[in-house]
Formats: sequence, structure tokens, C-alpha cells
Amino acid sequence: MEGILKTNNRNCLRRLWLFMLGCGVAVPLWAADYSAAVAVVKPSVVAIASHQPLRQPALSFIGTGFIVADGRHVVTNAHNIPAYLDPDKKESLMIVIPGVDGDDKSVRLATLVRQDKLHDVAILKFADAPLPALKLGDSAMVKEGQEYLITGFPIGSVLGYHAVTHKSMVSAITPVVQPVDNASQINPRMVKRMLTEFKVFQLDAIAYPGNSGSPVYNVETGEVVGILNSVFVKDTKESVIEKPSGISYAIPVQYIKQLMIDSGMITEQR
Repeated sequence: MEGILKTNNRNCLRRLWLFMLGCGVAVPLWAADYSAAVAVVKPSVVAIASHQPLRQPALSFIGTGFIVADGRHVVTNAHNIPAYLDPDKKESLMIVIPGVDGDDKSVRLATLVRQDKLHDVAILKFADAPLPALKLGDSAMVKEGQEYLITGFPIGSVLGYHAVTHKSMVSAITPVVQPVDNASQINPRMVKRMLTEFKVFQLDAIAYPGNSGSPVYNVETGEVVGILNSVFVKDTKESVIEKPSGISYAIPVQYIKQLMIDSGMITEQR
């Protein structure tokens, strides 16, 4: 009798699956394979670092960036750009290109093209041979409940230059402004944010130090829909939480596109 029941259950599940397929209903893939998207994106993800020839180590890891446009431009967070580079110590800004095994890395001198501190986005430029550029998607198409991938260098100074990929769902599309209980908590910085309110993607993933600047991208196409940002938003929205768990934020890609327009790299958002 038990064997008959198991057979009937399997037959019922099979008929349900065929019915869903025939009706055009999406059948869930229990073991999704994201390797194709990761293979497209990973060669375009670089590390941001400062370099001093006499320092040990000479390279000091800062964060993550990714290649766009003509292959010689890098998008990262504005807070990843050092406020000061010491010319007396020949300090410079670099991008680090990981090798196949993560240790066989190369470096390129980078210069700041333009930055948008309000949305915490910056564009760098480097010389020499171009790298594979990522395609920018449409952040207006992002919906709550959708899954995306994130590739970057979490705790890069500890784990080294090995790009790591995480999967994350968009938990909410939420304003960047920090809520307050009463008017006495409002300060000039908050007022500025309130006047320039914009929305960000809240993700159910932990953004580790070093992940800032990582591309958030489509699991199928590899198109970038946002740039991961932890410091910028948590400083305003979660300042009361010392160690938030399982939450991170991404700045929509539309602000990257606007900065590229302002820099003369593209003529319009597309």
C-alpha cells in the first residue's frame, strides 16, 4: 500500500508539472546555475587600492570597482577614493587586476574622472590595454523579490585579490533618508538628504568591508543594475545599529549612467 501511495504522489506531481508547463507557468529551477553570468562579470571586476613604493605592503586595498564604457573606465563608490594622496611619498591611486588564481595580479595607474558624492559614485580612468566592459542595465526594471548576483572583494586585505560572488534578493526599494522620532534629531546633513531624497535597493546580503563598489547584476544576462554600497547608506539609515546582519544596499545604475553623461562618455541614458 505504501508503494502505491508513493507512486500516486509521483504521478500527481508529474501531471502538475506538465500542466504548469502547458499553461505557460514558469516552473521553478531548484538548482539554478549562475556560472554563465559569473563568467561574464568576473573578468571585469577589479580592486581599488592606493600605492606607496616604500610602504610595506606597497598596495593598500580600499574597495571594489568594475569596468565600463571603452574598457578603460572603472566605476566605484566615491567613498573609495582617498581624500588625499601624499605626493612626497609618491602615493598614487591604482586598480588591481586579479590573475587567474587571484595571486598573479597586475596594477594600473588610475586617475579620477568625475564623482558624484551625493549618490556616492565615481568614475576612474586608466591607460594601457582595455579590459572587458560590463553592460549597464535598467534599474527601473528592478522589482522587489528579484534575485541578483554581487561580485567583489569582501575583506580584501585579508582574503586577498580573489573575487567572490554572492546571491541576493531585493528585499525593498526604499528611500535613503533616515527616519527620526522628533524634530530635535534633525541636523543640516539630514536636511540636505531630505531635499535630495532618492531610493536605493535594500538587499538581503551582508556587505563586508571591501565589497563597496561591487556590481549588482542580472543572474541571466550579467547586466549591472546597481552598485553595492554599505558605508554610505548605513551611515544614515542604520546609524543606531552597530552590526546589522544580512542587510546591504545598492545605488541604482541610473546614477552611474548620469555621471557618465556628465563626463561626456555617453550622450543619454539607455
